[in-house]
Amino acid sequence: MFYGILVLWGVITLIFILFQVIPGDPARMMLSQREDSKQLKIIKQQYGFDKPILHQYLLYLNDISPISIHSVVDVNSPTYLNQEKYTFISVVSLSSNKIVVKLPYLRESFSKRGKSVNSIISETFPLTLTLALSSIIFAIIIGLGLGILSALFNETLLDKLILTLSVFGMSLPSFFASILIAWIFAFVLHDITGLNMTGSLYEIDDYGRGVFINLKNLILPTLTLGIRPLSVIIQLSRSSILEILKKDYIRTATAKGLSKFIIVFKHTLRNAINPVVTVISGCFASLLAGAVFVEYIFAWNGIGKEIVDGLNNMDMPIVMGSVLIVSAAFIVINIVVDVTYAIVDPRVRLK
Repeated sequence: MFYGILVLWGVITLIFILFQVIPGDPARMMLSQREDSKQLKIIKQQYGFDKPILHQYLLYLNDISPISIHSVVDVNSPTYLNQEKYTFISVVSLSSNKIVVKLPYLRESFSKRGKSVNSIISETFPLTLTLALSSIIFAIIIGLGLGILSALFNETLLDKLILTLSVFGMSLPSFFASILIAWIFAFVLHDITGLNMTGSLYEIDDYGRGVFINLKNLILPTLTLGIRPLSVIIQLSRSSILEILKKDYIRTATAKGLSKFIIVFKHTLRNAINPVVTVISGCFASLLAGAVFVEYIFAWNGIGKEIVDGLNNMDMPIVMGSVLIVSAAFIVINIVVDVTYAIVDPRVRLK
């Protein structure tokens, strides 16, 4: 957990430095390039853009930290405790300041003036999480099935075909896979599949009946994003099963006349699944970060598409906030997995 905090601090520092070296005046971006010297001065003072870089960095840390100190007197201070900006609980009062526990404040969007990055991420992150979950479930079911088949029919034509497909899947870049799959299944085979090249989970009804859920739009992004973890699971489950099948207790079970189904699913798979679980947890964390190109190409309104749109619009608060949230999710998932290993396997605690 301590290393996780250090990594998160490193990510925060890195994205802040990148934000500083990118050309452009953030205050002017917030005004949509309008020339208004009075408004520019007010915004720079309000957000601390007129302060030295180190001071700006400390202000940013204060905003995103769950425990922070804020002024309750100076309305023009960048640290003023504005109840419209912060969701907080007061802890200690220190004359003109307060120490509070709050939700991290990721500031306001430049391109969507008046809308906080927190609200944008709360709308988009659940869609990315939905896509990642559906992709990893697809990869687990198909990957384990093909891995078992490949191991059972070792060194046969079926085994070689499955291995070839898995190698192809691991080497296929996500942005190219997105375009290829969209073109094949939503353009060439559209009359058969009925799938669309683009579309998100929530769509607006053309007849004015409001927003509805379109699960059909989830199919192609799930297929695209799940190809790489599926390929990894095939390779790992195959090699793990083949290794377990060489054990003495498997030969004993075979000598007793047990069916191949019982040997594989009762005795082999249970012991071969541990390394696969390790990969699955890592793949799921990676899917959250790796959905950027897939979401953008399929117009899936998740946090990945929001990052690309933010880069196109030079909307750095959205980019910084989105990268921070994805990084935090990645770290938390890995910490949870490590703790789970320690609970399940006592040998991990002994190390």
